[in-house]
Amino acid sequence: MLRRFEIVTKYQDADLTLPKRATKGSAGYDIAAAEDTVVPSFWRTAVTHIAKDWAPFNSYKDFAKAIDLSQIKPVLVPTGLKVQMPENEYLQLTCRSSNPLKRSLVIPNGVGIIDSDYYNNVDNEGEMFVQLLNFGLEDVEIKKGERIAQGIFLSYGLTDDDVADGERLGGFGSSDAEVAEDSNGEEA
Repeated sequence: MLRRFEIVTKYQDADLTLPKRATKGSAGYDIAAAEDTVVPSFWRTAVTHIAKDWAPFNSYKDFAKAIDLSQIKPVLVPTGLKVQMPENEYLQLTCRSSNPLKRSLVIPNGVGIIDSDYYNNVDNEGEMFVQLLNFGLEDVEIKKGERIAQGIFLSYGLTDDDVADGERLGGFGSSDAEVAEDSNGEEA
């Protein structure tokens, strides 16, 4: 099976560039943003949220209790890309090494995993998104075409007693909620 990046239909006329490696020794393919996106400051969001009910805080614990963490979420930056790869591989999305140091941007779960069956799913054609969280004091504006992550192809093994036979029915985060049933009517 092929291993290749493609542009999803929604961005066919958006003049996007397919990922490429910077040097012949590079492990990762540079992944860029498909559109301008603002990643708000974690701190600005927290302070803005609690400013409505501001009260003197006697301790860090009082401050922490006042923050509604549901208001502080990573931003999904669209890439306009999908990726085809063999069944025994996945694409690992990692933060560019310059992001935390220079821009205070991190991928909140450490890495992103793009499974081989995410390609051409019915929800979003398999478009990849990069989750980013800004721990800096200022909002960060990402421009279209700016490199935001690296994609590394990796293979994985299976246990001898593996029986996973479900099929992905949805897009981003769908393996938790949408799993096709097997032939016995049981959730796979």
